[in-house]
Amino acid sequence: MSAAELEPDDLIALPGGEFLMGQSDGRDEERPVHRVKLAPFRICRFQVTRAQYARFREVDCRAATLPMTEVSWFDAEAFCRWLAERWGMAIRLPAEAEWEFAARGGFEQKLFPWGDAPPAERPGYGERWRHGPEPVATSQPNGYGLFDMCENVHEWCGDWFDAGYYAVSPGENPRGPEGGGRRASRGGAWRHHIKIARCAARSSIPPEFRYADYGFRVAAG
Repeated sequence: MSAAELEPDDLIALPGGEFLMGQSDGRDEERPVHRVKLAPFRICRFQVTRAQYARFREVDCRAATLPMTEVSWFDAEAFCRWLAERWGMAIRLPAEAEWEFAARGGFEQKLFPWGDAPPAERPGYGERWRHGPEPVATSQPNGYGLFDMCENVHEWCGDWFDAGYYAVSPGENPRGPEGGGRRASRGGAWRHHIKIARCAARSSIPPEFRYADYGFRVAAG
């Protein structure tokens, strides 16, 4: 990867298809488990870095390979529009359903991108994320070649958030409710006691908020 520049080749083409979204023994907002069919889409193998975001803002950057954090949903959307103009293609934030499909890496109903083994069993887990996020792509990629899914920083999604949405979600290409007060986000983050989230775990905050453990990755298609 380039610390300073995202390239179209950094977008991994996923075939779409059907998968079971949610977790039957998870939190209320993760139920009911439901079958979703997705069209093919592309998603970036990396979380957007500080250096890449600095190119957008036309500012200097330090700690170039750390994920960009303290960005609002609106900031992330603006970056997508800027990148779309540079690349001449439609760039956006991933939908919640796309994000979960991508995070699972081809596994059906496993807890984490690597399977069901708990995060604490991963090599070096107890020594990581002591003071903040780590440079992107520090861990091994999942089965789709995507880095840091479910870890490092929370990632904004395109959808509005509704805790009861799964009960009324369409079966094909869901994009969330039409409105709301909070935007959906996915993945774990360095600030939490458990540093890696389950694939099905959902989160949300108001779109104007900027937190030190919130970042994003881009998608297309």
